[in-house]
Amino acid sequence: MKRKVIAAFLAATMVLGLAACGSSGGDSDSNSGSGGGSSSGSDGKTIRLVNGKIEIDATLKKLADMYKEKTGITVEIESMGGGVDIQGTIKGYYQAGNMPDIFVNALGPEFENWSGMLEDMSGEKWASDTDNAYVDEEEGVIGYPYTVEGIGLAYNKDIVDKAGIDPASLTDTKKLEEAFKTIDSKKDELGITAVVGYCAEPTNLYWSTGQHLFANYLDAGLDRDDTTYIDMLNDGGKFDDERLEDFAEYVGVLNEYSDPALLVSGTYDQQILNFASGKYAFVTQGSWIGATMTTDDKDAYDAAGNFEVGMIPYAFQDGIDTILTNSPSWWSVYSDGNAEEAKKFLQWMSEDEAQKVLVEEAGFISPFKSCTYVAADPFAQAMVDYIADEKTSSWHWLDMKEGYAMNYTGQVFADYASGALDKDGFVKTIKQVSEACYAN
Repeated sequence: MKRKVIAAFLAATMVLGLAACGSSGGDSDSNSGSGGGSSSGSDGKTIRLVNGKIEIDATLKKLADMYKEKTGITVEIESMGGGVDIQGTIKGYYQAGNMPDIFVNALGPEFENWSGMLEDMSGEKWASDTDNAYVDEEEGVIGYPYTVEGIGLAYNKDIVDKAGIDPASLTDTKKLEEAFKTIDSKKDELGITAVVGYCAEPTNLYWSTGQHLFANYLDAGLDRDDTTYIDMLNDGGKFDDERLEDFAEYVGVLNEYSDPALLVSGTYDQQILNFASGKYAFVTQGSWIGATMTTDDKDAYDAAGNFEVGMIPYAFQDGIDTILTNSPSWWSVYSDGNAEEAKKFLQWMSEDEAQKVLVEEAGFISPFKSCTYVAADPFAQAMVDYIADEKTSSWHWLDMKEGYAMNYTGQVFADYASGALDKDGFVKTIKQVSEACYAN
């Protein structure tokens, strides 16, 4: 995975490109500079952080003030959002010799943009306190996680309790199907529309099926550093036949007991609103929906009694007992900037004083095992419990070939949901389209 050649090419093309304005594309507290490296950190007493979550701008600025009072080091927060091309903006900063000391990276290709230019933080204290750092096999720990999201089968605890179902007992597909059948027989009594809110609409929700749900085939039940199935996929679109067939059987149960009005033509907003309204016992989305339930769908969630939620693994094989967790993006430290002070700041951000603010005010689910704070988010406690019990697997769908879900597998999930494919047809077609994708 070494990408020095890519980085060298990037650097050459950046130098030849047009210089970008230092403050374009976001809300910035920083000053533009000239020359190589990070201008803001040249005096050793200032570091600059480019943040990709505009909604936490005020929280980060508060933390920057706290850190300055504590250390005398100024932390300039530059937040970007609203459709800004963050990577493009940072490349412009590179061209202008105005690189931030800390900046956000998300997908693997974004880290590839900066190969050879990022600090290896393997030796930092925080790195041994989390399972969610971004690790490159040759460059080391190059991404600092600031929050965690989880992928699992979410449920409404009030409904499953009334139905007499213990979610912890749903440890294989047969048990899940029996539980779904029981809940389905009590729909009127429970006041629900369907057992599960699952949507396989292929145009706008391919990411939900072809990335997040499929991620469980790739990772569920595995140790966080186990890349067995993503490695097979990336080797020409290969699969473990037994595992894929078991996964297909599980997806078939979701198809059978989903809301038919949602299954092949619904929207994400409908899916979450219906779950927040108490119309489904289960929903096939991750922990991020908690924020929607308590903001955009707050009235519906209040009317439904602000029910307690939980999450269980997609246990399509006996023994799968993990949900998938990872950071949605990471902060990286630019090696030619004020790297030492930047690393000290990130270490402080992982510790008690800063974690209290990030969890309680920004609503983050902490990626750090030592953190004792729990956000008000409906899914926070479930996430904290899985992380504390070390019952998490990583997600490697980020390493799939670009366009794999959008252009290939999303439609296959939709065809399976509509009945155009049966279980065997789903397995056969997934394999065919995967071979085609990786042959291109």
